[in-house]
Amino acid sequence: MKKNLLAIAAAFAITCTAQAQTIKTPAPSTTQTVKQDFGLSAVELSYSRPSMKGRKIFGDIVPFGKVWRTGANQATVITFGDDVTIGDKKVPAGKYGLLTIPGEKEWTVIITKQLDVTSPAAYKQDMDVARVQVKSMKMPVAIETFMILFDEIKPNAMAIEILWENTVVSIPVTTDIDGKIMKSIDNALNKDNKPYFNAAVYYMENGKDLNQALTWFDKAIQQSPDAFWVYYQRGLCLSKMGKKEDAITSAKKSIELAKVAKNDDYVALNEKLIASLK
Repeated sequence: MKKNLLAIAAAFAITCTAQAQTIKTPAPSTTQTVKQDFGLSAVELSYSRPSMKGRKIFGDIVPFGKVWRTGANQATVITFGDDVTIGDKKVPAGKYGLLTIPGEKEWTVIITKQLDVTSPAAYKQDMDVARVQVKSMKMPVAIETFMILFDEIKPNAMAIEILWENTVVSIPVTTDIDGKIMKSIDNALNKDNKPYFNAAVYYMENGKDLNQALTWFDKAIQQSPDAFWVYYQRGLCLSKMGKKEDAITSAKKSIELAKVAKNDDYVALNEKLIASLK
């Protein structure tokens, strides 16, 4: 009888253990991965998001003057697809740990080769790739759950923003894509199927030779005579050159072709362009 009771107890314990192993509960600080197209590739960030839960954060839960993993649970990891500059420090394309040292008025941002720093004791300064000082700013509203986001996105610049409690920190990031694009334009224009349109738009939007851009728009029209979008961009180029009448003529041609293609968006764009030139 005693043996039977022991066997039943053992079976019950095994069953309870097995059931416990199948129970899944939400993590107290959930993980988020965000990806942002930037430059000619992308930036990807993975981090954990703790919440305030009525606690004082900076200067208490997150001490001033100490290395912080910039999140909770796991290490915060950031991947740059292109070479970038953070503040004034060059950072090659690659995967890095993102650490910070919070301060009352200024933070130190650390890009490190270490991908597993979850406590100050694990941090090795000789693994730093870059250290940048950034200002800490106060917000009029409180952010309950810690967040890192990408903001002020431009083709070659953006900000990585850290927000929690009443604090926001903005980290400037830039990338030099002009040299790569100019080289690719030169290479592409030496081939039979020349991308005149893309090259012309890049020249026009980035303050380069507008006469050259106009020449390429004309060549793009020769390639695709019914391309209403080319006529529209050509009109923009002419307007930037101060040639209003020619710009209006190009815009009207674009409207004519866009109506045939039943593209109301380009009809509206050209009408706005014409109105701005009168």
